[in-house]
Order: sequence, then structure tokens, then C-alpha cells
Amino acid sequence: MIDSFEDHQGFDGIMLGMPRLSYHLEFTHHRGHPVGKTQTQENLLVFYLPDQVEWQQSVNRMIEHGYQPMKSYNPYWDLHGKTFEDPDGYRVVLQCASWP
Repeated sequence: MIDSFEDHQGFDGIMLGMPRLSYHLEFTHHRGHPVGKTQTQENLLVFYLPDQVEWQQSVNRMIEHGYQPMKSYNPYWDLHGKTFEDPDGYRVVLQCASWP
């Protein structure tokens, strides 16, 4: 996590990324507004982590924060990865592989 905020004009958010890079992922929520479910179980955010130790540490952190791995809709992701779903139904895959 590189930054976060709470109740900025009714919005909460968290920024994920690497310090000093020109990009990051930002997830925001407007307080009091429901967040809809995803349209498909194939709407994924995939992180490729080629180092086995780093990948396992990342999986462990997800579990420590209350997320349990789940069977992926696409069995490909279960071969070398773990899929997690957030309370809104969005899915994140931690893939123990390099991007091709």
C-alpha cells in the first residue's frame, strides 16, 4: 500500500503500487452507496509473482486478512495460482508465474 484516505468528500480509498512509479491501482468507495457485483467471475485482477517465496507470502497475507482461496471459474488459474474474492464479488488472482 502506498497511500490511503478516509472520508474525502464522502469517499474512502486505498492506493496500491510501488513508490516512485508513475502508476498505481486505486480502489475507492463512496460512503452510503452500494457497490454492485461483478458481471462475470472472469473479471479478474491478476498479479504475476514469479518468486515462489514472495508468492506464498502474498497468499499468506490474504489469508491472514480473512480471505480464503476459492476455486477459480477458469481452472487455468488454479494450476499455479490462488483466487480470492472480496465482499463485493470482485476477484483477484495471485499467479506464481512470470508474465509471458
